[in-house]
Amino acid sequence: MSIKTIVLLSLFILSIEARERIVSLSPSITEIVYGLGAGEEIVATSAYSLYPKEAQKLPIIGGYTNPNIEKIVSHQPTLVLGETFNTRTLDKLHYFHVPTLMLTLNTIEEIKSSIMLLGKNIGKKNEAKKLIKEIDQAIKEAPKAKKSHSVMIVYGLKEDLRSGIYIASDNIFFNDIITLSGNNNAYTDKTTSQPVLNYENIIALNPEQIIILHSHATEPNVDVKEALKNWYTLPTRASKNYRISIIDEDYLHIPSQRVALTIKRLASVMNR
Repeated sequence: MSIKTIVLLSLFILSIEARERIVSLSPSITEIVYGLGAGEEIVATSAYSLYPKEAQKLPIIGGYTNPNIEKIVSHQPTLVLGETFNTRTLDKLHYFHVPTLMLTLNTIEEIKSSIMLLGKNIGKKNEAKKLIKEIDQAIKEAPKAKKSHSVMIVYGLKEDLRSGIYIASDNIFFNDIITLSGNNNAYTDKTTSQPVLNYENIIALNPEQIIILHSHATEPNVDVKEALKNWYTLPTRASKNYRISIIDEDYLHIPSQRVALTIKRLASVMNR
């Protein structure tokens, strides 16, 4: 019996059950499903799905950029959820007649829209409205700048600043947070949302504030003190005015309902 036949038969049998069998292809989506109160319906997820703790016990179908089709199909999903970077995987699953849904989670508005879209699809519309309300409340309560200044948000902490410095630009929720807090992004080129710079580029931008998003989980061997010392050697307005911060929170990089926490945290750091 072929894989395709097995999948079609499994979907027919499972269709009589009320509960979904969800496979999530990204940590962000896993968080959203749990946030909607449907965590028990997830049967497998991607690597690095660490929140909530229950998600860490789920079977892994591969990395979120290279999920394994056979592993996905083996879990007999009634719904596979992916992001825009999962397009090829979702297209392949159509061959097996596996229902899929693609979410866009770049900007805050897209995160909110995707939460509602998913809520409607799995019968959690009211729960989705609640999560969106929490995000809107965080935006409303975020500290606002009395005087606007330029902010640069850096992805990841490293000791060697000669190359490979990833920063937040346009069309990403970090840029939204900079704006809603009453400030402006030091990087104004809108051709890419995650440009890669070197230390000379940073000096040329000359930001008034630098916020570095660090994760002990993915960067456990970085000497934080040494890295911060190196950042302060760069002749920028941020170093001159002692406005370089390192933040380590597990939710900062994740575009889920926990963006409400990210809004509160970053807006507070920008305007304290």
